[in-house]
Amino acid sequence: MIEDDFSRLELNLKAATENFRYFRSLLAPQTKLLVLVKANAYGHGGVEFAAMMQRAGADYLAVAYPVEGLELRRNGISLPILVLTAGTDFYPEIIETRMEPSIPNLYSLQKLVSVLKEKGLRDYPIHIKLDTGMHRLGFMGDEIPALIDFLKNSPEVRVKGLFSHLCVADEPDQDAFTHAQLDLFEERTKQLAQGLGYMPMRHILNSAGIERFNDHQYDMVRLGIGIYGISALPNVKLAPVASLKVKILQIKKLGTGDTVGYGRWGQAHEGTTIATIPVGYADGIDRHLGRGAASFSLNGHRVPTIGNICMDMCMLDVTGVPCAVGDTVTVFGEDPTVSELAGILGTIPYEILASVPRRIHRLVVRR
Repeated sequence: MIEDDFSRLELNLKAATENFRYFRSLLAPQTKLLVLVKANAYGHGGVEFAAMMQRAGADYLAVAYPVEGLELRRNGISLPILVLTAGTDFYPEIIETRMEPSIPNLYSLQKLVSVLKEKGLRDYPIHIKLDTGMHRLGFMGDEIPALIDFLKNSPEVRVKGLFSHLCVADEPDQDAFTHAQLDLFEERTKQLAQGLGYMPMRHILNSAGIERFNDHQYDMVRLGIGIYGISALPNVKLAPVASLKVKILQIKKLGTGDTVGYGRWGQAHEGTTIATIPVGYADGIDRHLGRGAASFSLNGHRVPTIGNICMDMCMLDVTGVPCAVGDTVTVFGEDPTVSELAGILGTIPYEILASVPRRIHRLVVRR
């Protein structure tokens, strides 16, 4: 049975729903809520999580690439889908499945209009990306007049959304920069609306923005890491949605002088007991968590790694901890949290979550 899989990423439906309700409570009733399910829903499982959000009442979903959105459509996800990095090669598939592409430059827009002309389509919904300071993708201020001119002569498209991205909304010491971004967004969206003759839906707030700048929620907000259990506020404790759980494959007692793993970095003493679990760096368990840098939960105890992390397995020092083959080890979840592991690695929770590969089964649990 699936529940007996040695490795699984459990998705807590109750936690996801509670997180959704928390962010929803910060918004005006008329504000739409978009949930980001890109990168396999930040490693949680794109199809599984998108279905959860569709049931929870999300208004929109967003993916990074067209192939992610196409997978959602094939699996019955009917919500509007914004494709954040649409490129130009998948426009026919985007159009066929009624996804809404982000347009970051005039070249992309011209290519889309060309495809729409071939298909004889008009008023296709698009979202225009504006660069307000992130300097990644999007139209700069001096490009807006040419954009307006092209849009006014292109009945094939209709601007459904105008958006930008905040880059330091979670860093209070850089709030001046965030306010500058918000001011630019207001200025440039008004410029576009005046040129178009109508005001499209506007959205700029990310998870941290929803919590810290919700007086700028406009018509829609984009909820990313927050829905998965990470808050930008120190006094808000969101529930982690994902728990990586694995079962012990084998237990061994070692003696003084015995070594563990590649490079023999794990040094045993008389009575050392190790347990091998079936996850390694190919499963998102960074090698820097080895050699005792991290510890996982087993039967109410923390057990440290011992030796190097292997590709598909790692070993734990379970000396003195009652356990047996088949017992469950929690790599991250409520204890330890993904934030704790991120702190050890000097990275962000996003990276750890997004590193859990598809070969790890996703299991939705209700509790």
